[in-house]
Amino acid sequence: MEREYQIEGAEMTYRMPKEVDHHKAVILRDQMDRLIEAHQIRRLVLDFSETEFMDSSGIGVVIGRAKTMKFYGGTVEAVHLGERIQKICRASGLHRMITIKEEDGND
Repeated sequence: MEREYQIEGAEMTYRMPKEVDHHKAVILRDQMDRLIEAHQIRRLVLDFSETEFMDSSGIGVVIGRAKTMKFYGGTVEAVHLGERIQKICRASGLHRMITIKEEDGND
């Protein structure tokens, strides 16, 4: 992927940054919401392959997009989570709101 995101039909894959903190969260939220609405996205795939850090603001971004996608009748999936990000998703309960694809291909 050359950009932060790739859109194919009603699916968008969004590459999350190395650090998802308060400053990046505002930008991510605004950009994803604009793209979801403009392209009528129904499946949002968040690619965490480069993400090493995520604070509560990042968790809020994911929860907010899950709510947005549910409103539009869509889904959110997280892929390529490192061990640290997997722990954050489990501890925060994100794994109950979105689909998390484990590295071995299982949910």
